[in-house]
Amino acid sequence: MRSLVVGEWEDGAISDATLRVIRAASERGAPVDVLTFSSTMADAAACIEGIARVLLASDEAPNPETLAALLERIASDYSMIAASHRTAGRSALPRAAALTGNAFLADITRVVTAQRFVRGLYAGSVVATIESTGATLFATIRTSSFAPASRTGGAASIVTLDTIAPFSATVLIDRQAAAQNGRDLSSARIVVAGGRGLASKDNMDKLGALAGNMGAALGASRAAVDAGYAPNAAQVGQTGKTVAPEIYLAFGISGAIQHLAGMKDSQIIVAVNKDPDAPIFSVADYGIVGDLFDVVGELEAHARSLGSAQ
Repeated sequence: MRSLVVGEWEDGAISDATLRVIRAASERGAPVDVLTFSSTMADAAACIEGIARVLLASDEAPNPETLAALLERIASDYSMIAASHRTAGRSALPRAAALTGNAFLADITRVVTAQRFVRGLYAGSVVATIESTGATLFATIRTSSFAPASRTGGAASIVTLDTIAPFSATVLIDRQAAAQNGRDLSSARIVVAGGRGLASKDNMDKLGALAGNMGAALGASRAAVDAGYAPNAAQVGQTGKTVAPEIYLAFGISGAIQHLAGMKDSQIIVAVNKDPDAPIFSVADYGIVGDLFDVVGELEAHARSLGSAQ
């Protein structure tokens, strides 16, 4: 049987998240198809390495109910239908699973076999291995756990699907991108994150400027977002974004389990906190017990010196 990946289109290209879902699906050892929603998107998807077929749906950017109905129609051709663990996938795939009488599995972090997968429970404090025995598994993928597939090297065929009637009871009124500073948080190599210890939005803005000078993305804890220091798009954690950068620098973040669930897979974690007993030190590779503003000041001076030397 085959795997199907629900594609996403962002900033004029196949999203990085979709490329990572494709890599995860390919680890099952079955042919991988991609579902697209415009001819431009289909042409780009056909070039992705390892793609067997591209399905072109006539309805561009369908709402979750319409997408679920479309997936119900084609589900029998696939043993797994996957999407990134983001809004579109989390909204449409559970509906499609219910319509077809199949299982839905959320936030997969590892593919063990074609039918066995790993995911975290209780904010990552428990790791579960789950086996699917149904005809079609609907699943969302934690994209930070997988490398992206190559955008080039493929030559897949494009298959146009029959038109499906849109679900009219739900109407998309408008799309608004959440505010975001600098680089994309989900795919950044370096993330600089601030917590409630920053004490103000002005200090978070200064941290954002530092992140920009370092070529990093700005993240924040839920406490900092709730306090109004940073936008929702910057939130890292169980109810925010899950990231796994090469370097994660945490300033003034105590390390609640909900936050750790979103960043503990980072390759190198550097924590700065005045509390030596802060939970974040339990996962940090390097810890600095001290005033975060002193550390930020030294990093700013270092970034300026590097900039003037160029």
